[in-house]
Amino acid sequence: MQSFTFGIYPGSAVGIPASEGGLAIGSPDIAARICEALDDLQPQGKSFVVRAYVQYIGKGQSVWPTPENARQYVSDTRKLDFVLCYRAIDDPLENWIRYIQETVQQYGSDLISLQITEEPNSKEAGGDAISPDVRPALIAGVLAAKEEIRRLGLSIRVGFSTTIIFDSNDDFWPEIGRLGGSAFVAALDYVALDFFPDVFVPLPPNVVLSDGVRGVLHQFRYVNMAQAAIPFSVPIFIGENGWPTSPTRPYERQSQMLEAIMRAVYEHRETFNIRGYTYFNLRDTNSTNPDIFYQFGLLRDDYSPKPAYAAFKKLVAELSL
Repeated sequence: MQSFTFGIYPGSAVGIPASEGGLAIGSPDIAARICEALDDLQPQGKSFVVRAYVQYIGKGQSVWPTPENARQYVSDTRKLDFVLCYRAIDDPLENWIRYIQETVQQYGSDLISLQITEEPNSKEAGGDAISPDVRPALIAGVLAAKEEIRRLGLSIRVGFSTTIIFDSNDDFWPEIGRLGGSAFVAALDYVALDFFPDVFVPLPPNVVLSDGVRGVLHQFRYVNMAQAAIPFSVPIFIGENGWPTSPTRPYERQSQMLEAIMRAVYEHRETFNIRGYTYFNLRDTNSTNPDIFYQFGLLRDDYSPKPAYAAFKKLVAELSL
């Protein structure tokens, strides 16, 4: 049986539509409280993943690292899943490639995975498709990261993430296949799926959640990835999944949704070659703001737990392989 690892994005900043500023930021993260939560959530003797983000804006520069100083959360059994978002425009790819090489050199063995771009198929909140150059940047970035990792003799997975695509006219996956070819596919260690059932599009009342999750996973593996000729041997990771609270979205429902989705993903891990799951996110951006973008956390903004925190901890302990 293949290994299956869990993780979490431990920050509180959340991507929002560019028209609203691009990033929702609340009270500063408290590193000691994050460490306390990570130590509590990680089962003894099992590995755990910390997800972190930075936005590349061109000319070798990046902004908005979240959580700040993510390396402080690393241990021998807790490594970084580091996401290099691509938000540059009209920037030579040589700058991007050099930035990736320097990132690999800087973080080295603290990384378990390096994700090149964030949702390059999506222009919605947090998606890198707002950059017109993101597709060639994705291809060049994956190839550059893999080459640098091999040169340094490191063991770091290289991949990228997308959201699910049901539109048969969408050209993202076919073009990625054409642009990248066999060299790109050979460099991939995983593809991550970011999905949020019953968040941005409410589930129809007649849909059973576990069936809906299976349908999304089937579409992703056998339709989306297949359009780029990415084989079954390249594993899927759930890069982001969450269910926010609000005045109309109760805490108990968050806990129920989290458990149902995690168990459905885990149940189908062999069917679709899924190797891990990361929850988004640890702490609310602002627990008094009714906008759902501000309440994805397992903890309130003061670090007090919602019921979903205990549910997540229990499931991670039960299902970690």
